[in-house]
Amino acid sequence: MISKNEMPDCPVATTVKLIGSKWKLLILRNLLVRPWRFNELKNNLSPVSHKVLAESLRSMENDAIISRKVYETKPRSVEYSLTELGISLKPVLLEMEKWGIFYKTQKI
Repeated sequence: MISKNEMPDCPVATTVKLIGSKWKLLILRNLLVRPWRFNELKNNLSPVSHKVLAESLRSMENDAIISRKVYETKPRSVEYSLTELGISLKPVLLEMEKWGIFYKTQKI
């Protein structure tokens, strides 16, 4: 988790630091719909590498945005879902979606 001392003064910069990578945003987009398993995310977000996906998930888990649940099955299964804090990002992502749709309609 980012300590208060490490957080930028600017609230927008803080948000970017927490969720600003391409893969984190797409992971959040998926987790807003339902919990996902690691391999499901990897397949859906292709061409994300195993390493980058694992690092992104670990980072968001450390920042309390997502939770990780391990099922003791053979083979072991792990499921990721949003925490309450993660769910609070929904309006941000919906606005990004709206803006993306708007941008696509512009004659540039």
